[in-house]
Amino acid sequence: MKLVLGTMERITSRSNERIKSFLKLSSSSKERREQNLYAIEGARLCFDALISGEEIKEFYYTLHAEEKFKKQVDSLREKASASFVITEDVASKMSSTPSPQGLFCVARHRQNSLAFESKLCYIALDGIQDPSNLGAMARTAEALGIGGLILYNCCDIFNQKSLRASMGAFFRLPVIMTDDLPLLLRNRAIEGVLTVAAVPDRDSEDFSSLDFSQGAITVIGNEGNGVSQPVIEACMKKASIPMKGRAESLNAAAAGAIVMWEMMK
Repeated sequence: MKLVLGTMERITSRSNERIKSFLKLSSSSKERREQNLYAIEGARLCFDALISGEEIKEFYYTLHAEEKFKKQVDSLREKASASFVITEDVASKMSSTPSPQGLFCVARHRQNSLAFESKLCYIALDGIQDPSNLGAMARTAEALGIGGLILYNCCDIFNQKSLRASMGAFFRLPVIMTDDLPLLLRNRAIEGVLTVAAVPDRDSEDFSSLDFSQGAITVIGNEGNGVSQPVIEACMKKASIPMKGRAESLNAAAAGAIVMWEMMK
């Protein structure tokens, strides 16, 4: 059922076609690719998307959210192509969290192409499948000043868990997807860029001993299998994080944070 609230459409039914479309975008990477759109939930992420230049196609909000986040709601309503008031019941249907804030957007990603620059450091992610790890590494990369992310066989950056873990970093950090990371690494090496595979190998070089001052690309691998062999072979060096105790490896996001710190210090 749809009612008109002034010039604002009010949606009261969970089975509304717009709500169904939002849920498909929220849950399906295939739908996001086909529509070239993605779903956002929560005050922080919705407002981050807006101020970062993402194109807001649809904005949904509850009256309670409008009272609580008046400034954000006013800004989003002004910029969105279409805005809709929703009931708390509809908001609970749209939400992927137990306690929804009542703010949702459908957006088109602003392409922020990664143009490699000399003396900048980049992180390549090889086969990262945990969206929380992916988002956490993007957040760390932005915080430490990494030049951009290169994604190879990774999960979708617009997965809800990935977006939340990134705290909006994907809206601002240059990101490219490649279907041939070994070739990309070899081409960059030819141009004189240091390329490094992060491996849990005690016979490899220590990350703290490497010179990243002229720029570099470091590859962080899959949570279970690490960096794939073809990618390792395409890198100029293999390096590891020195560890004490009996631990053989670190969580991908933790390893990525340490590696990025070493690259940028």
